[in-house]
Parts: sequence; structure tokens; C-alpha cells
Amino acid sequence: MTAPDIQLQDDPDRAVERVGAAFNDIKAQIGRVIVGQEEVVDQLLIALFSRGHCLLEGVPGLAKTLMISTLARTLSMSFARIQFTPDLMPADITGTDVLQQNRETGDREFRFLNGPLFHNVVLADEINRTPPKTQAALLEAMQERQVSVGQSRHALPDPFFVLATQNPIEQEGTYLLPEAQQDRFMFKVFVGYPTFEEEKQIAKATTGVTADEIDPVLSGPEIVELQKLVRQVPASDHVIEYALALVRQTRITEPGAPDFAKEWLSWGAGPRAVQMLLLGGKAKALLAGRTHVSTEDVASLAAPVLRHRIVCNFAAESDGVTTDRVIAKLVEETPQAEGKLTSDPRFAGVFQRAA
Repeated sequence: MTAPDIQLQDDPDRAVERVGAAFNDIKAQIGRVIVGQEEVVDQLLIALFSRGHCLLEGVPGLAKTLMISTLARTLSMSFARIQFTPDLMPADITGTDVLQQNRETGDREFRFLNGPLFHNVVLADEINRTPPKTQAALLEAMQERQVSVGQSRHALPDPFFVLATQNPIEQEGTYLLPEAQQDRFMFKVFVGYPTFEEEKQIAKATTGVTADEIDPVLSGPEIVELQKLVRQVPASDHVIEYALALVRQTRITEPGAPDFAKEWLSWGAGPRAVQMLLLGGKAKALLAGRTHVSTEDVASLAAPVLRHRIVCNFAAESDGVTTDRVIAKLVEETPQAEGKLTSDPRFAGVFQRAA
């Protein structure tokens, strides 16, 4: 797939074809190992092409780690798996300075040894099993794509993609991820149980002797180029306003928050949620063969973008209300048709207009 840079406005058909071909090739390779989970794979690839990071949550045995390692094998890039444990220290993942002696001059000098974060694809396995001090060491890497050790800053390779997993069913020996760190993840993806037929196929495939070979599809420079293409996709003012309406309705202290949000939420999403909705929508549009974003693209990604950025209050939790239910109601009650959103008096406070 090696080719010179493509500008979306110069050759939209070729750009769409290229992204679609990469998407289908990667999915085909992953399908050799992973059965089902198509929606999860789609969201991982949308995050990859959008230059974002993903947090996967699911019970043990759902192939979260295998899915990520298989994705890494489809990419001609360096890969590292970090098994997070309660005794893992920040320097264990970022790297550290070591004192070495120059054999020629006899002088001693510090030399930085890279940690496992210095790879293109990083699997942070069971991220909620390590203390906040080590979890926080990921923050700068994920946001700034660099690590600071002592007085020096060290740039991480480009592209840089963090995929973290966590187990939601155990409390002992786990550390809840801080909200600030969760916000660094573009998506929080729920990995569910397979269907009967999928599980039957998994049982056959994993108890035999057949080993599936994975062929690399994309290199690092090619992924960087595709990430640039995603950002060139235009989004109309209407689509941007729709994303803003979804996010701003979650802020219960701001004008325009609906009654159900005030009843169920204690905290709403920040501006990064709008950015992730639009970037994800751009990637989804390209993967669907379009060079423009629709409100349907944004709505389809509302759950993975917002579910870790809003917090249900005690009353909601006691009634069994989840963040996904809140998001579904937001999407249901927010009109998508152009003109209806801005003319609806219910949203006058959202857009800071007089009713």
C-alpha cells in the first residue's frame, strides 16, 4: 500500500478507497484468529485511524488481550505488552537513567534506557491492577506522546497507540482508574459474550492444532498518512452542533441540561468528548466510503465516547441506571435532522440563546 501522500480534496475517491482497503484487510486478518466481536474491532480501528487510545472492559476469557495482540500483528510496527501488577513502578514503563562509564575517556555519564512505552502499539494489560502512581505515568505518554525522566523529555515513536484492558468483576487488588486518565482514552469499549454459534466456532478453533498466520497490512508511515486523511474530512456546522448538543446536555450545572440528566448524573463530559465524537465520526465516514460526516456517524459513537466521561449519581445507581442508558436517552431525544436541533426550544439553553 505504499504510496505518496494523498490530499482528500485532490482525489477523494482514491482516499476513500485507500482507507477502506486498509480497514477491510486488517479486519480480514483479525478474523483469522478472532471470532465475532465485529463492533469491538470496528471501534478499535476507528480509534487507530483517529489517533486515539482505547480502553477495553470485559470479564476474563473474552479474548481482549488476544484481539489486541492480533491487531498489533497486522501492523508492521513495534509492539509491547505491559502486564500491570501492584508492584509495578513508573520507571518500569517509562524507562530510567543509568550511570555508565565511557571506556575511552573513563568519564561517567547518564544514559537513558527506553521502557516498554517506546513502541508503536502498547498493550496495557489489566491496567486497574496497578497503583495510581504507575497509572499516572501513562498520562503524559498518552496525551503528549513523550515521557519525562529527570530533567529530560523523550519523544515517543509515531504512531503511538495505547490499548488498555481491565476486568470489571473483581474489587480486591484493583485500583479504580482516575477520571483524568479515563478521559485520555478516546473510547471505552465493552467486550461482551459471544453468541452460541460464535462460541461453538471458538471451541473448535482453539482446541485443535491449527495455527493461523497473520500477514502485516500497514506500516507506521502508512498509518500516519491515513490518520492525516481522517482529519481532512469536513464536518458541517450542523454535525458539530449535534455533537455539542449531546455533550453539553450531560453538564447538569449548565443551561439546557434535561431533567433526566439532572436526575441521574453527578458529572458531565468535557470538551474532549466533542473532539472525540467528531474525529471518530470522520473516521467512520471514510470507512463507510463517504467524505463527509453525518449525525448518524456521531450518534453511533456516543456510547464508547461518553460512557467513561459521565458519572451516574447514587440515585441512578440504586435504580440500576447505567451511563449507557443515559447516553441512549440523550441520542433518542436529540433531533438529528438539520434545522430541527437549533429551532427546538428545548435546546435554547444548550446553545445559549433566549428561549
